Amino acid sequence: MLEELIIHQPDDPIQFMISHLKQNNDDAPRICVLGPPASGKTTVVSVLPSNEVVFGWILEGFPENQEQAWILQSSGIIPRHVVVLYAPDAVLIERNSGKRIDPITEEVYHTTFDWPGEMVIQERLVKPEDPSEQEISKKLLEYHRSFPGIFHVYQKVLKSFNADQPSMDVLSQVLTYVQTRHRSAAPFTPRIVFCGPPGSGKSLQAALLAQKYGVVNICCGQLLKEIVAGKTKLGELVKTYIDSGYQVPDKLVMKILTERLNALDCMTNGWVLYGFPRDVEQGQQLQESHFVPNRVFFFNLPYESIVERLSQRRIDPVTGERYHTTFRPAPTPEIQARLRQNPRDKEENIEMCVESYYRNIKELEDFYEDAFYVNADEDPFAVFEFIESCIIKPLPCKKFKSS
Repeated sequence: MLEELIIHQPDDPIQFMISHLKQNNDDAPRICVLGPPASGKTTVVSVLPSNEVVFGWILEGFPENQEQAWILQSSGIIPRHVVVLYAPDAVLIERNSGKRIDPITEEVYHTTFDWPGEMVIQERLVKPEDPSEQEISKKLLEYHRSFPGIFHVYQKVLKSFNADQPSMDVLSQVLTYVQTRHRSAAPFTPRIVFCGPPGSGKSLQAALLAQKYGVVNICCGQLLKEIVAGKTKLGELVKTYIDSGYQVPDKLVMKILTERLNALDCMTNGWVLYGFPRDVEQGQQLQESHFVPNRVFFFNLPYESIVERLSQRRIDPVTGERYHTTFRPAPTPEIQARLRQNPRDKEENIEMCVESYYRNIKELEDFYEDAFYVNADEDPFAVFEFIESCIIKPLPCKKFKSS
């Protein structure tokens, strides 16, 4: 990470490091090694990479308290394993006070546990400028006060190891632990993208997924409306584009999406996104921002069905209730008489939207080459069963096209 910082020299090093930690895939180890002073954290960290199990990241000695743990979580940096080393305070104080350093080789020795056999080395050893016994005692007290808060945040992935035993035994136990995978109800954190023409049922299927599995339902269009309703500076900027009938620039959309997808609920529960990306450039931007979907679905629906679904939609201006002249007609003649059609549901506008969708979809399909294809011209619950089967237990053949 330090090498990357030196090479790229980013304007915001903290955000650069957060992005660096977040770009690893779901299988990459993410480890925090915690413990009081002199518990052997550095030794554990230095050995783990040499065992060829660590291709993700290790944080040593951080977080130090519950607040820092929450900051990591809210930034999307969520460890898979938290290793906590412990030993009696008396042992830790003795370890610290007995350390000696060879000024020539910079090797570290100890008056009790690791004393050199050669007299020449013994004579040149010096005591390092480490904290005094009083300072160590104070740090231990602070650690003991802070640890319960850290435990509360990480208790499901945290395991403690007795550091008052031979170092090789400690390392062996830690290595065994970080190679294990925690059991989960889902095979991965869902990051799902729905692509499809207007009227193909993306919003309904996203709502069903969110209801059953607790993933966060994100409609890009609705997200922009919420930003505008918030009356922030960013919302005012988005509003100028919407009011003038222009498309909101991709850069602005990505800024809003990045903030939403980085939220704690999305990082922990997963998400289903629709309305973005609409073309391969947006797909690349999503990927470059480290939001790589692990399931992508393309909804197929004949043009005649799209027109039938959309052109017959109506809304009651009094109650805001939505109806459909074929699938959900108004219950009374009085309601039927006052129903109105949204101008965007007129057939000429539907045709323009569909043409715009198909103009860019072929390149997007090539970009997401492992995507699933859904026949959206079926009963909504049959469609949901197919999507669910692809998420929970992927089919042997990754692509399934039906018409």
